[in-house]
Amino acid sequence: MTTATMRTATVRALRAAGLDPGDTAAVVARALEEDFRYGTDVTSAATAPAGARVTGDVVARQAGVIAGLPVALVVADLVAAAGPAEHARPAPGADESITVELLRADGDRIEAGDAVLRVSGLAATVLGAERTLLNFLTHLSGIASATRRWVDAVAGTGAAIRDTRKTTPGLRLLEKYAVRCGGGVNHRMGLGDAALIKDNHVAAAGGVAKAIAAVRDFAPDVPLEVECDTLAEVRESLGAGARFILLDNMSLDALRAAVAEARRYPGVRLEASGGLQLATARDVAACGVDYLSVGALTHSSPALDLGLDFA
Repeated sequence: MTTATMRTATVRALRAAGLDPGDTAAVVARALEEDFRYGTDVTSAATAPAGARVTGDVVARQAGVIAGLPVALVVADLVAAAGPAEHARPAPGADESITVELLRADGDRIEAGDAVLRVSGLAATVLGAERTLLNFLTHLSGIASATRRWVDAVAGTGAAIRDTRKTTPGLRLLEKYAVRCGGGVNHRMGLGDAALIKDNHVAAAGGVAKAIAAVRDFAPDVPLEVECDTLAEVRESLGAGARFILLDNMSLDALRAAVAEARRYPGVRLEASGGLQLATARDVAACGVDYLSVGALTHSSPALDLGLDFA
């Protein structure tokens, strides 16, 4: 299953969302392989009459933010390309595709009862696609919904909500996309697009200043951030030329002090991280930091409850 099996409209939707069609198709293909590696969908093939067609809506069971609709298009395309079991096929020449109509857009706030997409096609094919399609939508919408709650909590403070690399293996690009759908911004996508000096890097290099100098020498054009646990480390990092500081597990008083120190240096950006809670997010933002880093967005967000209802 490759991009060659996807409709042009699906590829366009992915690109418009900032998702790579090939990467997305590969992720979806792996998910479908988990279901179909043992053979055909025996339940659907047995219960759906040959050639029978259905139409259904994916409906929200709770309020939230929708994310993953272009991925649902990929699921439909790839399952349709594989085709139903032989005895569930329609007459020769009949349409075996799945038609998906998007009723909302990624990033939309939705309420319980709202339909987000409509799917039509052979009953056996639609039923075979149902769980994978919902798995992506519920998971990504859960991340987007959680992100939106954090974004709303700090609205007007000037601080942005950022994710981390604490993502589900194999799903990073989609999960970080869901963060963007919820109004958040992405941190590093991998280990090569930015440098983040942490305590073990400092130990390996022999000190904060040495670690900063080593990264600057090795990758001078890569954005560099330094994790600091204390105000003394903040001062040392700033003095060594760091202009992006991650303030790890600091109290509100310590955050305010770090912000005051940073004001002495032009262009410094500060990121609060570690143990942040939604209830106190606005207090943290009010300290003057530029970002709140929330790993829980991708590693702990509950799925948004969505279901497929046939007409």
